[in-house]
Amino acid sequence: MIDAAFSAFNSLFACPCVFGFFPGTLFYLFVGVLTGLALGAIPGLGGVVGMAMLLPFTFDMQPGAALAMLIGITAVTTTSDTIPSVLFAVPGTTGSQATVLDGHPMAKNGEAGRAFGAAYMASMIGGVFGALVLALSIPVLRPMVLLFGSPEFFMLGLLGIAMVAVLSGGAPIKGLIAGALGLGIGMIGADPQSGFPRWAGDHLYLWNGLPLVAVTLGLFAIPEVVDLAIKGTRITDVPRNATSGVMIGIRDTFKNWWLVLRCSSLGVWVGFIPGLGASVVDWFAYGYAMQTVKGARDTFGKGDVRGVIAPESANNAKEGGSLIPTIAFGVPGSAPMALLLAAFTIHGLTPGPDMLTKDLNITYTMIWSLALANVLGTGICLAFTFQLAKIATIRIHMLTPLVLSFVFLAAYQSSANIGDLITLVVFGLLGWFMKRCGWPRPPLLLGLVLSSVIETYLFISLRLYGIDWLARPFVLVIAGLIVFSLYFGLRRGKVTMPVAPPAGKA
Repeated sequence: MIDAAFSAFNSLFACPCVFGFFPGTLFYLFVGVLTGLALGAIPGLGGVVGMAMLLPFTFDMQPGAALAMLIGITAVTTTSDTIPSVLFAVPGTTGSQATVLDGHPMAKNGEAGRAFGAAYMASMIGGVFGALVLALSIPVLRPMVLLFGSPEFFMLGLLGIAMVAVLSGGAPIKGLIAGALGLGIGMIGADPQSGFPRWAGDHLYLWNGLPLVAVTLGLFAIPEVVDLAIKGTRITDVPRNATSGVMIGIRDTFKNWWLVLRCSSLGVWVGFIPGLGASVVDWFAYGYAMQTVKGARDTFGKGDVRGVIAPESANNAKEGGSLIPTIAFGVPGSAPMALLLAAFTIHGLTPGPDMLTKDLNITYTMIWSLALANVLGTGICLAFTFQLAKIATIRIHMLTPLVLSFVFLAAYQSSANIGDLITLVVFGLLGWFMKRCGWPRPPLLLGLVLSSVIETYLFISLRLYGIDWLARPFVLVIAGLIVFSLYFGLRRGKVTMPVAPPAGKA
């Protein structure tokens, strides 16, 4: 283990990406960080929308620069989302829900700046910690992944869809149906083995399959913008004392360094488990802190700075954990990681052995991007908190036309075909319907992204091994994990499903 750690540090600092990071890649990382900070400060938006919007503009970029920009977006939305959570008691993203419990009472007590200082520093330490864990895991994962063949990667694809489906909210059946629908949609176009078109009819546009960018923007960006437009009003005004006491909060973070490290470790672990991620990590950390911190039961919820530090350190650390299964096995740990997997596809990168061997420089570029994004995001937030807070007060009706124009332009520029716009509108309606009716959208996207991979690995497995590959040890282990995850998810969905009252009783 110690040898692996030294190997990771040596590779991390000796990798050519370190010397080639400046200035081009750093510029795109900076663009991603600024975009992520702005989106995180607007309640209702977040890293998924930002990644979906900027994904089509990465086509002509180098893979390292493109991934750096996308990681820059998703890494810092959980830093700036603290602003509306503390000032307005409105979570900027799902990852800052628990921050409201103590952050907003601190703002009411005139300690908003202290809450910001503690949250920003805890976020930075958590994010860098997650990047460090990711770097240390590479030498351990490399020999493990090299043992896998096409049967194992086929099963991992099914595992990814199953876990994301059953852990996406309280409707596992809907998640599985959405994942299956994504697999079916991904099979539109030419058969990868025979070249014969499937479900394309006489439409040449469909022969290459549906464009991933237009589908992604339709599923994620348009429903969020439409829902915000329906709400329509700004939140409130920004208190003028929003930035006083920041240094006190920073000192609070270092005083509670042990809590920061424990919650960061918890965040990495939650991020590593596909399907959990942002929706629960802050609550896990907050509950853990309440149970383990001295006097927490009496002070949490009343403006205790430790109730801000715990969830903020965990929700930034989770990104490092989410990248581990995404890079090593092609199993995304969250919705942003599913979009990152789509970026891999666009740039010809294959998760698994290639990312840990011949494309290792890209992997370490992503690790450096994750660490630097957290540092840059924290520095910008410390310097411009008051200005970022004003973003959340803009009436959404003023932003909606701009954002929608950007979305339509992004969808159209990928292939400059009117069919892209039709696809965008169709999947925008589908995404809005799914959101309003409680259908999870990440499983559908993941099924679409993994459909060609799953189909190819199944074809190779059958050609090389017949049906004997079903008896391979790792295949049986992964099959067991699939069965367990389905059982766990379906049982949880059954327990949490509301039961209708008997007839005649209200």
